[in-house]
Amino acid sequence: MVKKPTSRIGKNTSGRGNRDLTVKVKTARGRRMSSTLWLQRQLNDPYVVRAKADGYRGRAAYKILELNEKFDFFTPGKRVVDLGAAPGGWIQIAVPKVNALGERKGKPIGTILGIDLQEMEPIAGSELHVLDFMEDDADQKVKEWLGGKADIVLSDMAASASGHKQTDHNRIMALCEAAAYFAFDVLEEGGVFVAKVLAGGAEADLQRLLKVNFKKVQYVKPPASRSDSSEKFVVATGFRGGSA
Repeated sequence: MVKKPTSRIGKNTSGRGNRDLTVKVKTARGRRMSSTLWLQRQLNDPYVVRAKADGYRGRAAYKILELNEKFDFFTPGKRVVDLGAAPGGWIQIAVPKVNALGERKGKPIGTILGIDLQEMEPIAGSELHVLDFMEDDADQKVKEWLGGKADIVLSDMAASASGHKQTDHNRIMALCEAAAYFAFDVLEEGGVFVAKVLAGGAEADLQRLLKVNFKKVQYVKPPASRSDSSEKFVVATGFRGGSA
């Protein structure tokens, strides 16, 4: 069972003053410096530590948790589709919020579909499928599995990094746009679309597309998103019920 999130992040509660508690990692023979720096950052990331303690599959769980705290889109009975769902941290947050296990008596029971190109370890309260959401009939399959249209479409997808900032930006924005068009096909009127984007210049095109199809479009950088990352999240609410 997933433990309830704690409220203390990055605080030294040992009572031993403000010692430097940073974990240093030596560069092992044969290991790239970039890998060493990544490992050092992971070991010193309070959200990584907290995710392990809370039983979540990754620190990304706190991003969707914080976005939901701000926008309150996860409510009992909602039907949720998570695109690029692996490893499943967002689903872990959604399960209790939409009452997918029926544990909140008297509340409607939600449905959660996780879609990814790779198999995932099962998550109680969700249905996981290996599927390329860009296939021609993917939207029909999803609606069949849901038994209707979705209330929320999520996307935390990112293309493999090339090392070239503008190329990576364009790739993730193309993925986000593809996810948006998928959402237009499967969302119920009034539905919500939440997706990761990267700052870099192409957001205006996506914003125009979403503003045609949703009543409200906002960009947010949740606290769990690393300060040195250019990622942020678009939250589009009030789907108008038709595509551009």
